Amino acid sequence: MKVATITVNPAIDQTVSADNFEIGKVNRSRAMRFDAGGKGVNVASFLADYGLDVAVTGFLGEENADVFERHFKRKNIEDRFIRVPGETRINIKIMDEASQVTTDLNTPGQIPGEYALSRFYEQVEAMMEACECFVLSGNLQAGLPSTFYADLIRLLKSKKRYTVLDTSGDALVDSLEAGPNLIKPNIYELSALVNKPLSEIEDVYRAAVSLINLETKLVVVSMGANGALVVEKDQAFIARPPSIPVKSTVGAGDAMVAGLVAGIGKKLSLHDCARLATAFSLSAVTRLGRDLPKPTVIEDFKKQVEIVPFK
Repeated sequence: MKVATITVNPAIDQTVSADNFEIGKVNRSRAMRFDAGGKGVNVASFLADYGLDVAVTGFLGEENADVFERHFKRKNIEDRFIRVPGETRINIKIMDEASQVTTDLNTPGQIPGEYALSRFYEQVEAMMEACECFVLSGNLQAGLPSTFYADLIRLLKSKKRYTVLDTSGDALVDSLEAGPNLIKPNIYELSALVNKPLSEIEDVYRAAVSLINLETKLVVVSMGANGALVVEKDQAFIARPPSIPVKSTVGAGDAMVAGLVAGIGKKLSLHDCARLATAFSLSAVTRLGRDLPKPTVIEDFKKQVEIVPFK
C-alpha cells in the first residue's frame, strides 16, 4: 500500500535541550537541532522507516526548502510539495528532560496563494492514481477555510481512497460530516470537540463512539501515558503502554497515526494495529528526532503493550 501524507502547514522544528528551564531567566542549552517537521511530515518519516512507500505534499517555502529536501532524500520519501515564495515557518521547542516538560513556541504559517492552491489540488489528483491511503494532519494556517480538509476528504473518497484525519478545532468539526475513515484525536482535542471535560474513561468512550457512523468506522483517542482508546461500532479497548522514561513527547501522536496506517496496510487485526501504533509512539517518546528504531525494538515494545477490553 502506498501512502500519501498532506501537510499544508509544515514547520522546521528547532529543538533546544535545556534542563530545569526557567521562564524569565538566563538558561543554558545542552544541545540544539533542526528537523523537518509538521505532523504529516512526521507521519511520513515514521512510515518510510518502517519500509512503506510514501509520498508527501503540501506547501513549502522555497527559501529554506533544503532542510526538507535533504530529509526526504535521506528517507527515500517522494517529494510532491508545492513550493511557494518565502520561508517555511520555524517552531521552537524547549525540551526540559529533567522535568519531562516540552514548551512549544509555534509561529504562523504562510498563506498559499490561488495559484499554489490550484497546483496543490492538481498534485493531489495525480497522487490518487498511485496512493491508496491519504493522511491529513495538522492545523490549518490562517487564510485557509476550516472546510479545507472536508473538501479534500470528499475528493479523495470519490476515488475510494482511505482517509485518515488528525486535526483539531473548526477543521475537525467541519470534517466530521465528510466522513474520514479514521479519526485520531488526542483527549484534549476530543474534549474541545464535545465541549466538556473528559475526566473519566467512560466519558472518553461516549465522546469517541459519538463520532462513529457509516463512513467513519474507527476512532482512536490518544491519552498520553494512559495509552489509547480504540473504538469501533461493536468493540472498544484500551492499548496500554508500559511505564518508561520519556525523553520527548514531540511526534508521539504522529507516530501513533503512522503505526495505525502501517498496521492497516499490513492488514493486521485491530488489536495488533493498536499494539503497533503504541509501539511506534513509545519509540518516539524514548528518542529525539523522527527516526524509528530497529524493528527488533518495535517488536519488543509491541510485546509490552497490554490490550484491555472496555466494552
